Amino acid sequence: MDSLYAYSLAAVLAFAGAGSALAHADLASADPAADSTVKTAPAAISITFTEAVEPKFSSIDVVDTKGKRFDDGKAQTAPDNGKRLSVGLKPLAPGTYKVIWHATSADDSHKTKGSYEFTVKP
Repeated sequence: MDSLYAYSLAAVLAFAGAGSALAHADLASADPAADSTVKTAPAAISITFTEAVEPKFSSIDVVDTKGKRFDDGKAQTAPDNGKRLSVGLKPLAPGTYKVIWHATSADDSHKTKGSYEFTVKP
């Protein structure tokens, strides 16, 4: 019975270690939020990830429905929060915009990507 307990404990510990090794920087929240409608055009996009990201290898692109870019191309992490990546925006007219993000985890360099939309409607 003791050896069964030892094997079970070893299996649990092995899976617990595998979970942290497989962690990725996934989107936790965004401002403006995904699928939201805002009355005032934002001056920046801010995305918070589930873990810290490496800004040199992470990006946020913002495009309109015609594919024209409106971000300034200079995504940066917040000085006090390595999980938050932001990018400045050029002035936005009313309409729908797509946010396309690529994140590289600062912890294990795994890469993730995704996108969402928001609408400016005064």
